[in-house]
Amino acid sequence: MNIIVCLKQVPDTETQIKIAPDGKSIVKDDIKWIMNPYDEFGVEEALRIKEKMGGEVTVVGLGPKRVTETIRTALAMGADKGILITDDALEGSDSLAVAKALAAAIKDLPYDLIFTGQRGIDDDLGLVGASLAEFLGIPHVSLVVKVEVAEDGKSVKVHRPVEGQTLVIESPTPVLLTAQKGLNEPRYASLPGIMKAKKKPLEEKSLADLGLDPSEFGEGARKLKILELTPPPERKAGKIVEGETPQEKAAELARLLHEEANVI
Repeated sequence: MNIIVCLKQVPDTETQIKIAPDGKSIVKDDIKWIMNPYDEFGVEEALRIKEKMGGEVTVVGLGPKRVTETIRTALAMGADKGILITDDALEGSDSLAVAKALAAAIKDLPYDLIFTGQRGIDDDLGLVGASLAEFLGIPHVSLVVKVEVAEDGKSVKVHRPVEGQTLVIESPTPVLLTAQKGLNEPRYASLPGIMKAKKKPLEEKSLADLGLDPSEFGEGARKLKILELTPPPERKAGKIVEGETPQEKAAELARLLHEEANVI
């Protein structure tokens, strides 16, 4: 099977995020960048399917040159080749524009399955997967936690959790699946894999290479505008409940919850 996995590079969850002076973006200096964890589930599932059924895994990333590092990580895990869509005009693009660029890069490639993460942990929107499927004119199933591919590769059966139950959905291929936590446990890249990744093909494409109009991308073309970023309010200092006995402390706690917190 030919499988494509779309990757996003995001700030490490342990990175301290600071709002930039413009109030609409973040300070990107000294940020540690990693593969979006939900995309990592997609890479792992694609590799498991390839190991079982044969075929090829292609990873596609979009963004500045540093995204190459994330693509190389996927190649070190076992993917076969990578594509980086990079162009200055992409800076500040929204999810719809990102999906449009990905679709342009993917549409002429052979594929049976496409994996994306169910959302990016930075913007937290969850729009790219469904938008990409729409641009490509193929079905999509979101939030999958199990994938079973038919022996002939012409259909897939996936599990999707809903309110304490599980939906089992069958779809013909090609189909786009968005990966959710619980789908698998991603492998670590081995040292031999890291060495091999340096020699695997990684192609760069600009918007012009994809036949796209740069005016349809970037901050000015956003359908979803960011008006302002604000940090969460500072947490108030905690309060120690006073009292000589447990009974007194319990009574004081009940009073505080009723009179000050207004929760009971």
